[in-house]
Amino acid sequence: MVAKHIIFSGRVQGVGFRFTAHRIAKLHQLKGYVRNLPDGTVEMLAQGYTENVDECIRDIKDSFAGYLREVKIEKVAHNPKYTDFKIAF
Repeated sequence: MVAKHIIFSGRVQGVGFRFTAHRIAKLHQLKGYVRNLPDGTVEMLAQGYTENVDECIRDIKDSFAGYLREVKIEKVAHNPKYTDFKIAF
């Protein structure tokens, strides 16, 4: 199991990004959250099997290729408090 903290920047708010990311994360059976940040970026915590997390990130990048300017990915400690994947507000 792996946990990754991801920051998506570009035109990622107001384009259905969180809802699409949520759907993709659920398809890959991940745990964590996605939420808008005040600076206009979107934050995501994705936890699951390494290949599922990596495929999820790839699918999000593919879905929003024209909107993304930068994607920062950092490995973090797995947090067992996340039992599902949610859109956080």
